[in-house]
Amino acid sequence: MAASRARRAGASLLSAAVRHRSSQSSSPQAGLVAKTSLTSPPWPEVKLPDPVEEAKYHAEVVQKVNGLIAAGRYGRLFAVVHFASKQWKITSEDLIMMDNVLEAECGDRIRMEKVLLVGADDFTLVGRPLLGKDLVRVEATVIEKTESWPKVNMRFWRRHNFQRKKIIANPQTVLRINSIEIYPCLS
Repeated sequence: MAASRARRAGASLLSAAVRHRSSQSSSPQAGLVAKTSLTSPPWPEVKLPDPVEEAKYHAEVVQKVNGLIAAGRYGRLFAVVHFASKQWKITSEDLIMMDNVLEAECGDRIRMEKVLLVGADDFTLVGRPLLGKDLVRVEATVIEKTESWPKVNMRFWRRHNFQRKKIIANPQTVLRINSIEIYPCLS
């Protein structure tokens, strides 16, 4: 019994020594790291532009866009507006159908003030998060206030003599986008 205990103790010491020696041999030498796919990022290094050149390029672009806007040579404008809890991509003379009630009456002109983006053929102005009210003006007219087609919500349990029928008609508002105007006051 004592001999078997001694053998087990000797075997555990031997295995601990082997583990210690194997852990020492597998560790890399100080200062040497193997070149693997994980030692450097898989994307190429990005060189940041010179701040002076970037400021010069920015001023040139702003001047060019202001010139296009002042001359009126930008073509048809489009805009992305936030209205009625949704974002709408619109151009002039578009129709928008919303599934909610507006306080405005039919024929009223409204101004959409939450403009996220305005673009043309040659440029796009993106707000962070919104464009200024002095830069863009989007106007719309309330064309029609109506209800949607009736939707039937039918609940039925077979063999229980249970039927419930609910007819749902949501209010809707139709808007026509009158104009999208942009003013040359970029800075």
